[in-house]
Amino acid sequence: MVKVDTLAPEPSEFRGRAEALMALLREQQASAAVLFDPHRVMYYSGFAFYPTERPIAAIVTQEGEVLLFVPELEREHAASTSAAHGFRSYAEYPGDRHPMLVLVAFLAECGLRGRLAADLDGYPLVYGYQGPTLSEATGQEVCRIAAEVDHLMSIKSAYEVSLIRESMRWANLGHTLLQRYTRVGASELEVSQRAGHEATWAMRAALGSNHRANALGFFGDGVLATYRGQVGRRSSLPHATTIDARFEDGDTLVTGATVPVWGYYSELERTMFIGEPQPEQVRLFEHMINLQEIAFEQLKPGITAAEVDRTVHAYYEKEGLLPYWRHHTGHGLGSRNHEWPFLDRGNPASLEEGMVLSVEPGLYHPDCGGFRHSDTVLITADGCQRLSYYPRDIEALTIQV
Repeated sequence: MVKVDTLAPEPSEFRGRAEALMALLREQQASAAVLFDPHRVMYYSGFAFYPTERPIAAIVTQEGEVLLFVPELEREHAASTSAAHGFRSYAEYPGDRHPMLVLVAFLAECGLRGRLAADLDGYPLVYGYQGPTLSEATGQEVCRIAAEVDHLMSIKSAYEVSLIRESMRWANLGHTLLQRYTRVGASELEVSQRAGHEATWAMRAALGSNHRANALGFFGDGVLATYRGQVGRRSSLPHATTIDARFEDGDTLVTGATVPVWGYYSELERTMFIGEPQPEQVRLFEHMINLQEIAFEQLKPGITAAEVDRTVHAYYEKEGLLPYWRHHTGHGLGSRNHEWPFLDRGNPASLEEGMVLSVEPGLYHPDCGGFRHSDTVLITADGCQRLSYYPRDIEALTIQV
């Protein structure tokens, strides 16, 4: 468990990230990288913000300098919370002069006139944003490096792993409370909100001002412990939405728990039952455990994501479970709740030490419901280590009536 005085990032963390990107820039013969994706901006600058139609970008030079380009309304925020070396603000979007033109002028002022690399060719079209691409504004081709940057982000430092472990600590508490408060007749929102609220306040009491969510996703700033609509037969919908169902005897339940800690997430999901499970529920639960164990056994540096998923998929085929298959084996975790790499037979990339993944092969039966555990796993030098530690056996996950 990390000490509470080590949660905030040190300057050396950002230096290491910039140095890895500098090597990529030299390889691409680019003078700088312009990053528009909010998670990539936060990764290199430490600046967490709510993205809107107003463009924001992080600029990383070959010398390792990190500059932030922000609207005026974010200037003080960026200056007080980020690790950037410099800032340039613009008045407003769309403004008298379009922000993308201001950005190009700023790059020129900084002497960054040569070949540019970027994750996206301009600010993404979100919240009604419209404007020229970066290549249109500069009049030259931009080298796209999104895949390379995502690979750099997929290899977690010891510090990043410590944040994911801390996230798992509080997700575990949230899930414990979720299971404790679930009972026949209670409503989904009643139980989820009570569990999340109590776990969040326990976390705040333990960590105090040392906790910062830096959440850019849709999970909010506190502990999320939820069913997300996956209650009873609706648990067969892998990504159902909450309808505030009431729990009934015989329900199959699929849960989810996480919390952002300095911008990093863990993932904990479990399959539970209200009342003693029926034989078909037991059968599918046992198959789900087998699928997950097969994946755990495969995970190690050098194996491809495709090999892992194909090996898991072979079990579905052998056991006649393909009608209940819906998705790949898992995905990367970090500053996004879903990120590269994906454990999918279409992904030939090799796993590497330091990657953090969810492992969650599921089964979805229209009558019995959904069966999915999700555990957060760290790829180690000789295999993998589970960072989640909530019980996985059917006895511990059966809520007695």
